[in-house]
Amino acid sequence: LSRPFDAARYLGLLEGLEISVLTAEQRELDNPFARFDAEYFQKKFLRLPKFPNALGVHALIRSGTTPVDRDDELTEGVALLKTVDIQNRVLLAQNSDSFYKISFEIASRMAKTKLRSRDVLINIVGATTDVVGRVGFIPRDFPEANITQAMALIRTNTNEINPETLFSFLASNYGQLQIQRLARPTGQYNLNLQEVASLQIPSFSALFNNSIQGAIEASLQSARQGQVFLTASEQLLSHKLSIKNWQPPNPLSYPRSSADAFAAGRFDAEHFKPKFAELIAHIENTGNAARLGSLLAVNDRGNQPEYTDTGLPVVNSKHVAHNDVRLDADNRVGLASTAKVLIEPGDVVMNGTGVGTIGRSAPYLHASKAIPDNHVTILRPKNATLDPVYLSVFINSLAGQLQVEQRLHGSSGQIELYPTDIADFTVWLAPKAIQQEIRQAVESGFAAKQHATQLLEAAKRAVEIAIEDSETAALAMP
Repeated sequence: LSRPFDAARYLGLLEGLEISVLTAEQRELDNPFARFDAEYFQKKFLRLPKFPNALGVHALIRSGTTPVDRDDELTEGVALLKTVDIQNRVLLAQNSDSFYKISFEIASRMAKTKLRSRDVLINIVGATTDVVGRVGFIPRDFPEANITQAMALIRTNTNEINPETLFSFLASNYGQLQIQRLARPTGQYNLNLQEVASLQIPSFSALFNNSIQGAIEASLQSARQGQVFLTASEQLLSHKLSIKNWQPPNPLSYPRSSADAFAAGRFDAEHFKPKFAELIAHIENTGNAARLGSLLAVNDRGNQPEYTDTGLPVVNSKHVAHNDVRLDADNRVGLASTAKVLIEPGDVVMNGTGVGTIGRSAPYLHASKAIPDNHVTILRPKNATLDPVYLSVFINSLAGQLQVEQRLHGSSGQIELYPTDIADFTVWLAPKAIQQEIRQAVESGFAAKQHATQLLEAAKRAVEIAIEDSETAALAMP
């Protein structure tokens, strides 16, 4: 105790430990909300550079509302975006059918948060820090939409930073670290509007702002082109199978024998609707119909993953979009050795649960393997007779979705589609040339969407380089 304090030795002992030592005066710096918790003073947060502007000075910030009188079965109306829709990317007008809907009357009461072109969105509530802070961008052609109370809109009113650059900055390391620092765990993670307004943002030149805007617009164009290819693949199948303008019968009543019910193992009237039998007859009349189960080498659901810090990405139902499996920062990772089955390149993944997601299918075109959770089914054809990309498009078509509707189990949101049900699907084995044409369209769409993602990442990285080095260095990026 008599030895003098050795500051160098003390700092050496702290090396490698997550320990920050601050004076009372240092604690008050960059601490507008008088935080005392140790998490707020982690080293990675203390190393953040200081930016000259507070977001709230240069933007309008408003949180949405979640209407209590909404109709959860509504299929038309105004889009109400939820946190799951915000994925650090530009939202696509072509995906508007997949968004939750509210009536125009409800939307009229939410006029203050009606979205405008070039609004930036941010999640302010979420179960994990991966959800809180995710951002989205509203393009010029986006349909009428609003937001829930779990997110906020940010509408810039300055020349210091344009909406596209702000979007890229908030998605960057420097934006996300600030958000992680401010997010408070209160059962789930939260940001209030004052905390969003306190985010520090840099200033950029007009030249740099315009460059980032161009990159975001190019990304949007590529994503749109990808969607055009996917739509073309679906239209081609509908045309060749002659179901594009097919109107399924929907009589008020229809008789079925007890023998039919026992043979099907189903006693619910919905299973025996005439439209299902007519669809199967239509497919069989092509002369190239087959039971799906006979064509599959693998038809199995995943199990509950064992999550880890490193491993393979986990795919759950929200990652399986229409003909597109999403792999990004939102995917947690898991231990491959405990997975019952792995997703391999060339597989088809299909959602087996959930209103709005059940039956949704996509080809897995990524290069690495992945882990399916217990709500995702893996379909792997035995041979080239059935192309997996074609199969996913068939399942997503009217011909596949009607069979999903026929064979699902349960009600009131607790619905299931089991591998044994999928095995009983009747598929049309289209001629090889048609299967390959559909595959090429889907692969072109996938490549375009991947390019769109790369452009977004490049914009985000350019912002980081401009902060770390200079705008000149950022603009010189290939």
